[in-house]
Amino acid sequence: MTSSKVTALRPADGISAARAAEAALVERCRRGELGAFEEIYRVHSPRLFGLIHRMVGNPADAEDLLQEVFLAAHRKLDGFRGESALGTWLYRLATNHSLDYLRSRAAKSGQVTDPMDDEPMLPDAGSRAIAESTVAKMDLERAVAQLPDGCRAAFLLHDVEGLEHREVAEALGIAEGTSKSQVHKARLRLRALLGGR
Repeated sequence: MTSSKVTALRPADGISAARAAEAALVERCRRGELGAFEEIYRVHSPRLFGLIHRMVGNPADAEDLLQEVFLAAHRKLDGFRGESALGTWLYRLATNHSLDYLRSRAAKSGQVTDPMDDEPMLPDAGSRAIAESTVAKMDLERAVAQLPDGCRAAFLLHDVEGLEHREVAEALGIAEGTSKSQVHKARLRLRALLGGR
């Protein structure tokens, strides 16, 4: 075998080795081995927290939801068949929990974001620049929060988390074309909501 053929095979070998290690870790969890689920939590919780936080907009709620996601993952781990990567499966759980939370919150309050009534005035130019940057970020977060649930989830997974459309489709249980369409619609809606920014 030539060296170019060996090099061409390495990425697939790395993927299959990673999937085999992942399957072994899941099997250790299923057997109730101490520390196995903790390892899953340690590996996946930072990215899942980031996703959930961006979806719900509140770190305290995101932390609560993250715990719920991992409780659900622990309960449902026997149903994980390994057809997708464990991280993709966990993203789907996290996305679904976040969307359920947002629907519930919207139904309870009739609004998605909280008003900001008590903003202090910032006196100097440096503080003003920081404030403007913060306001722009908050405007973006509010605009993202106004997206329909499907568009928001696809946008966050693709444009923020960097997943490919194939992975987004897998995580959300939709077609790849639907993922592309949802992301496109989200971008158009964000442009309209943010105006000239």
